[in-house]
Amino acid sequence: QVQLVESGGGLVQAGESLRLSCRATGFTFSVYPVSWYRQVPGKEREKVALINGDGGATEYTASVKGRFIISRDNAKNTAYLQMNSLKAEDTAVYYCNARTLIANYWGQGTQVTVSS
Repeated sequence: QVQLVESGGGLVQAGESLRLSCRATGFTFSVYPVSWYRQVPGKEREKVALINGDGGATEYTASVKGRFIISRDNAKNTAYLQMNSLKAEDTAVYYCNARTLIANYWGQGTQVTVSS
């Protein structure tokens, strides 16, 4: 059974940092890219960052470039999103996503709230 479980969200002040984790089970984690998305009420889910299977390539949406770092530890079947210099507009529910050949998997989400 495929599962993605996010953790690490919380309430922080603007300028502070958080690290989100996404622990994967049930598939060959190291083969597939992993993405982090975020969503605020009333808006579409937005892709924030992506990392390929071996961690050698990453992509970021413009609004987080230079502040967020996506990484993965395939030995631990875990992906991370290090979020620095957080802003109020980063407030959202953050979701982990893995797109395999069979399906598109999502975690349950973790809330990140940044107070200004």
